[in-house]
Amino acid sequence: MKFTLTHESSNTKARRGVIETDHGTIQTPIFMPVGTQATVKTMTPEDLRAIRAQIILSNTYHLFLRPGTEIIQEAGGLHKFMHWDGPILTDSGGFQVFSLSHRRKITEEGVTFRSHIDGSKQFLSPEKSIEIQHILGSDIIMAFDECAPYPASRDYIMHSAERTSRWAERCKIYHDDKPGQNLFGIIQGGMFKDLRRQSAEQLVAMDFPGYAVGGLSVGEPIETMCDVLDYTTDFMPKDKPRYLMGVGTPDFLFEAVERGIDMADCVLPTRNARKGTCMTSHGKLVIKNAQYAHDFRPLDEECDCYVCRNYSRAYIRHLFKANEILGMHLASYHNLYFLLNLMDNIRKSIEEDNFLQYKDDFYGKYGYNNKK
Repeated sequence: MKFTLTHESSNTKARRGVIETDHGTIQTPIFMPVGTQATVKTMTPEDLRAIRAQIILSNTYHLFLRPGTEIIQEAGGLHKFMHWDGPILTDSGGFQVFSLSHRRKITEEGVTFRSHIDGSKQFLSPEKSIEIQHILGSDIIMAFDECAPYPASRDYIMHSAERTSRWAERCKIYHDDKPGQNLFGIIQGGMFKDLRRQSAEQLVAMDFPGYAVGGLSVGEPIETMCDVLDYTTDFMPKDKPRYLMGVGTPDFLFEAVERGIDMADCVLPTRNARKGTCMTSHGKLVIKNAQYAHDFRPLDEECDCYVCRNYSRAYIRHLFKANEILGMHLASYHNLYFLLNLMDNIRKSIEEDNFLQYKDDFYGKYGYNNKK
């Protein structure tokens, strides 16, 4: 993997770059659609290419449990299995182990847990997580970490972050620079700045190809997230990609980019779409509301996506009220296009050195006037 920093904002930490992988080039900053179970829900790979998705995510935990690594290996790897020829990032499975498995036991060796599917006893260690990701064949793989809960005591966060660093070292040793796959370390430390710095310094010393910030956007106020993130990125290498895990609303994306983040992901745009909440240039639109029954305008009159060019609010509302799957597909398509187009405009604003002006203009229209 090669990362090239092409432009830096003159008055913020926002930066423009390019990541080159074996399966394609990624223009940063970028939002990455999430395909947890080898599919971005309701979207075909052709849809994703049409909306200019550059990289998508899949999940180690879910694919390990179903369909299992044997089937994906037999298919020739995750790219062939899901018919996606672009870059793929897989997370380590750590977040799902801690969020989905209530019956779990954490030891230095790894985590024993019960499958959320059938209750079967399972085990994930740093080495096992990397082994699974090697079989999946993703372009960017993540070190196995513990995503600590929020809020949590300083003592808990300290021990958790230290264990994450030890697990990261084991991941790196097991990975052994496997060709075509790039292992990112994950910085933890909760909301404690000194622990964030310690975690970052330990991981940077291991010399990963890229770094993620984990344990943010887990329920803390956005002001807290911004403060901790702003502090943390100062200790991350400038010549390597920076990834903030789990953010997918326009405000969180703007704030992350402003603080030097290159990559972000979240299930939110598709999850909200399936419930009928659509992103527009003037804020959220809940398409199920009765006020749209006779509204024949597009979801967003300033959007040029396939959905907005061809379908009305009234029609999409009808689909939702009739429980037709097409409604979820159209809303998902639009929301993902909206965020990818937003990131395209953010990249242009950085190149033209007017990122803050673009942010202010967007916030004013979207209804974020009370935000930073």
